[in-house]
Amino acid sequence: MRVKKIYFSQSTALSCSVILLALLCAPLSVSEADNLDTLSLTSFNTDSPDFGWYVQNDNVMGGRSEGGFAISSGELSFAGNTNTNGGGFSSIRTQPLKLDLSAYTGIRVKVKADGRRYTWGIQTDALWRGRRINYWADFDTLADKTNVIDIPFTSFFPQFRGFKLDGPELNTSQISEFALYQYDKTDGPFALRLISVEAYMESE
Repeated sequence: MRVKKIYFSQSTALSCSVILLALLCAPLSVSEADNLDTLSLTSFNTDSPDFGWYVQNDNVMGGRSEGGFAISSGELSFAGNTNTNGGGFSSIRTQPLKLDLSAYTGIRVKVKADGRRYTWGIQTDALWRGRRINYWADFDTLADKTNVIDIPFTSFFPQFRGFKLDGPELNTSQISEFALYQYDKTDGPFALRLISVEAYMESE
């Protein structure tokens, strides 16, 4: 059997070395950088953490809004109908969590919704007059379009039963609950598909 030998000239070998060095030193792509700067919290797949979501609508305070959720095909569908003749909100919330996200900048959600404004909620061990408070931040959606939305922790404000408080500030090292609200003070149907939830770190 005749073996065919391939020879490289010195200049060819040098060129290959330069190309290899360039590949090793090439900057990360945008998607690779994003992967380094985010922490996946849930994506509603079988191998994703189950936060044990449950419904809480304004009927707990005499309201008339309706809402619920279903999880399938790797997403959570949150839908219903808000009625401002009462509390005017529908929400879904997680079972108790124990998350330290102090190394991150905020929450990133991937959604496909109806163009209405929604609210992301966070709860910690913070109290006001002996009662557990919530931290809220609103975010807007584009109708029938998939959006990736960053919600900085600096956007969250403390509130108790819808009333804004002066403090305390959000302690992201002691997150014990997430919530998603439809509470834009508008009557009518709503629908949002939550595809993933991440914590993101702002690139320097």
